[in-house]
Order: sequence, then C-alpha cells, then structure tokens
Amino acid sequence: MAGVDLVDETYVVVERTRLAAVVADPARWRQWWPTLELAVFMDRGLDGVRWSVTGELVGSAEIWLEPQADGVIVHYYLRGEPTIPGSPTAARSLPESARGRREMDRLRRRHAVAWKRVVWSLKDEMEGDRRPGEGRSG
Repeated sequence: MAGVDLVDETYVVVERTRLAAVVADPARWRQWWPTLELAVFMDRGLDGVRWSVTGELVGSAEIWLEPQADGVIVHYYLRGEPTIPGSPTAARSLPESARGRREMDRLRRRHAVAWKRVVWSLKDEMEGDRRPGEGRSG
C-alpha cells in the first residue's frame, strides 16, 4: 500500500460538462497541488483525468466525474510515496518507527485537508447561490 492513499467523494450540483472543463484545465492543477507535478496519462474526457505524479510524492492521482441525479460525484484518488529531498522522482521509505509513522500521518493529513479545501471551493464556485436541497438552475 502507498504511504499516501487518499480516496474522497464529494457531490456537486452542476452539469458534468462544466465541471469536466474545469478539471481538464492545467492552470487549476498548479493551484490545487502546488507541491506536485502532474502529467496526464489518461484524459477520460467527461469522465475525468488520470495523472502520473512527481514532486513531493511519486505516484498517481485521479479525478473521476460520475453523473448522479442533477449533479456529479467527484471521486478523488491520490496514491504515492514521499520523495527523497531534492529529487522529484526517487521515493523514500520512512522508518518503521513512531517518528516515521507520525511524519507519514502528517503528510497524509496535509494532502487530505488540502484536497477538501479545493473540492469545497470548487463546489461553491460551481453551485453558486444554489440553496441546499434545490436542483440545478438553468
């Protein structure tokens, strides 16, 4: 299992085409993952994108956009190992000690919290002034 293995699902009330266009925009990726470099290895169109990841982590990431009712479930996956300082591609193993586990826990938590901020901001942007329980406008 990867040192960082995150899975998240967030429901956004928006047309999938609108959300897919945002997910496919490389300018957003730098904002969303400032410590990672992403290279597309599978552009799935309306279904999302899969990336190879280097930088702070080496591994893979994916956003899968699943249509659901009048919105989209944004499935997010990030799997990777921390890299050796100074190398964006060489994975390092943390020691199997309390200190190593704490360091990995901090890394996982930082990436999980950062993603929730991103996806909630995206949800606010896409849904606009829609009130909870209301359908998609337009």
